[in-house]
Amino acid sequence: MTTTTSLEIIKKAGRIGAEVKGIKLSADIEGPIFEQIKVALQENLVLFFRGQNHLDDAAHEAFAKRFDELYVHPTVPVKENTNAIFELDSEHGAKANSWHTDVTFVPEVPKYSLLRSVTIPSVGGDTVWANTHTAYEDLPASLKELTEKTWAIHSNKFDYAKYAYANQLKQTKQFEAYAKVFAATEYQTRHPLVFKHEQTGKKHLLLGHFVRQLEGYSTAESTALFEILQKYVTKLENTVRWSWQEGDLVIWDNLATQHYAIADYTEQRVVRRVTVGKEIPQSIDGVQSEIIANNK
Repeated sequence: MTTTTSLEIIKKAGRIGAEVKGIKLSADIEGPIFEQIKVALQENLVLFFRGQNHLDDAAHEAFAKRFDELYVHPTVPVKENTNAIFELDSEHGAKANSWHTDVTFVPEVPKYSLLRSVTIPSVGGDTVWANTHTAYEDLPASLKELTEKTWAIHSNKFDYAKYAYANQLKQTKQFEAYAKVFAATEYQTRHPLVFKHEQTGKKHLLLGHFVRQLEGYSTAESTALFEILQKYVTKLENTVRWSWQEGDLVIWDNLATQHYAIADYTEQRVVRRVTVGKEIPQSIDGVQSEIIANNK
């Protein structure tokens, strides 16, 4: 069991992100130390841990379960011999190079993601996270009023995860079964553009690449407004960038952030993610997100 009594927490950017030193992560971390991690996560939204090479798939999942119950991706099967690990391997087309919040195409959005680096290219492959609360706070008053009344339709129609997994299975016996059971499933969910975070009560923008249409607007109007709002999220002031080393583990508050994995590398990149917990966002006036289509 870990005997660390105090963690060194170093902020990596002004509005989001901190590196945590002096800890060997495991499911057996003492309660007070784990509480320090949870508080740091709530304050910084993204936490970076170097040198966690001791973690294998089972230990990764066990540590993640300290935060909440395991969340299984609704359309992509888990990695073989694991309960909830989602593997992203660049050699199978898995490059999530767009801004998004994970799995917003269903009402129950995962709370936390824990991403572990397995194989990292010698150059490139950084990930960037953005604070969606400070993005909201940066909006002029008129845009805040507009966004608090607006809803968006999110869909997995172009989910990189689904197609990366399908690409991985091509030329295998599994492909036909996968295409029938998973790849043909399209979800559409109605989410508010602004919701109150369950833990902090702060207002956040809920956007990202799963958004297909803003309700009440034409396609052209929806696209234009989405781009305006998304630019507030991705302003450099709201972001933090992490250069991976093998053995790193990063934890982030999924609903409080967006992230972007930069596809500027040519060597193989393999990372494994565990998501935990779930939350159904609510609008400012208390209306919950809802699924509107589940087409198979």
